Amino acid sequence: MNVDMNAKENLLRVSASPHIRSVESISKIMWSVNLALLPACMYGIYLFGIKALVIITASIISAVAAEYFAEKFMNKPITITDGSAVLTGLLMSMCLPPDLPIYMAMIGSFVAIVIAKHSMGGLGFNIFNPAHIARAALMVSWPVAMTTWRAVSVGTDAIASATPLNILKQQGYAQLVDAFGGTGYLYKAMFIGSRSGSIGETSTILLILGGIYLIYKKYINWQVPVLMIGTVGILTWVFGPAGLFTGDPIFHMMAGGLIIGAFFMATDMVTIPITVKGQIIFAVGAGAITALIRLVGGYPEGVCYSILLMNSISPLIDKFTQPSRFGARG
Repeated sequence: MNVDMNAKENLLRVSASPHIRSVESISKIMWSVNLALLPACMYGIYLFGIKALVIITASIISAVAAEYFAEKFMNKPITITDGSAVLTGLLMSMCLPPDLPIYMAMIGSFVAIVIAKHSMGGLGFNIFNPAHIARAALMVSWPVAMTTWRAVSVGTDAIASATPLNILKQQGYAQLVDAFGGTGYLYKAMFIGSRSGSIGETSTILLILGGIYLIYKKYINWQVPVLMIGTVGILTWVFGPAGLFTGDPIFHMMAGGLIIGAFFMATDMVTIPITVKGQIIFAVGAGAITALIRLVGGYPEGVCYSILLMNSISPLIDKFTQPSRFGARG
């Protein structure tokens, strides 16, 4: 009888919100994202060789070590097994050139974990995506090393040591197509990944498959990558090199770090707005800034800076897109 009464009391007990229950955890989500990145990561190692593996390994180990010592220094619980530090190191390394000196990658991991993450309070409190903060810091500190690319065979016998976006910015679209032996070969190289670039950004198909997995697991909303990539495609098509509606949207949607940025960085649940409406604004804004930098900016690529700029106004977007309280007027 007492057991039945206790059970009924538990059913009627009202606790503080939130009342949502889920089997998901931070650790499970983080390791799932790491898993989604693994195919593109392995392809980058296949394409660029042992040096890429060394950079990835050094970045991850440095990120985990920085997390451990930062939490130890601040007397916080040690959380290096939750996968977040591994994810930061992996994401950052995948956005680095394959021949970057190892010590620069390790410094990048330190910047990502200690400065971008723990100086703001740790996981859940950082305003900016740590991996992109690290990449931006390395770009400012060592611009030559961060823009030196490995030569990759891109056609039947052609060799390109510059990224497709660099060729486009410096020589024009016609020379870009010629360098790859034709538009079809260009699209094929961009889709499969046989092109110069950062370690983990080359294979469009593998990154998309990883992103679809995250959408299937409901860890990210499909609107963010679709709208960010779509915005870049539309704007680069409209404002083409030979006048309105002369751009190549297919190329721009696969070029640079747009795919990895749209699926794995713009969707960071800590730095993106909370509501779907806010995330749509974020995605369109990031896509527009990316297109603006590519078309008229000094840099050939703008994904990193576009996401960081939108990160900075995420709290403002949240303020204007938060739903009304139940029963509230006006």
